[in-house]
Amino acid sequence: MDDDLEHALVSVGPRLRALRRQRETTLADLSAATGISVSTLSRLESGARRPTLELLLPLARAHGVTLDELVDAPPTGDPRIHLRPVVRFGMTMLPLTRRAGGIQAYKLVIPAGSARRQPEPKTHEGYEWLYVLNGRLRVVLGEQDLVLSPGEAAEFDTRLPHWFGAADADAVEFLSLFGQQGERAHLRARPKAKQEPTRAGGRG
Repeated sequence: MDDDLEHALVSVGPRLRALRRQRETTLADLSAATGISVSTLSRLESGARRPTLELLLPLARAHGVTLDELVDAPPTGDPRIHLRPVVRFGMTMLPLTRRAGGIQAYKLVIPAGSARRQPEPKTHEGYEWLYVLNGRLRVVLGEQDLVLSPGEAAEFDTRLPHWFGAADADAVEFLSLFGQQGERAHLRARPKAKQEPTRAGGRG
């Protein structure tokens, strides 16, 4: 077996344990979220069970990370544009741009099981646009409490108190465009009918 592949497989166990502990998730909770037995999860984390794609896919989904991140795959493509993810406020943020100034793009992942977090709205200079890829995103904007589903978007001035979180027990993936100086994304074309992207939630 290729040495790099062998190293990646051996390192999966400690990475799985670190992810679970970082998210304060028990083996029983993870078993319920993935359908993988507690004993199998324990053996994966200890290295006694070799990880397979069938096991890694639901685990990556439950932890809110990509399969590449889970096995620490080496960078591919142009190394000049390969940007490493960072974890902030319980979210994994993957920068998609690296130029200084202007609109910055990110892919964000909120892990499964984080819906219990209480909103802590923040404010700062800028303007942000969100687009949900997978899962349901809870967005608190001032006095509004909204839920975005896949394919829905929202935009707002970040001087308004705001907070994002998972709307339910599943992980959420979404894109963010952010202009630090308040720049808005420039649209070359607009739809004729403007649709409401979200519906207000009943939670205060």
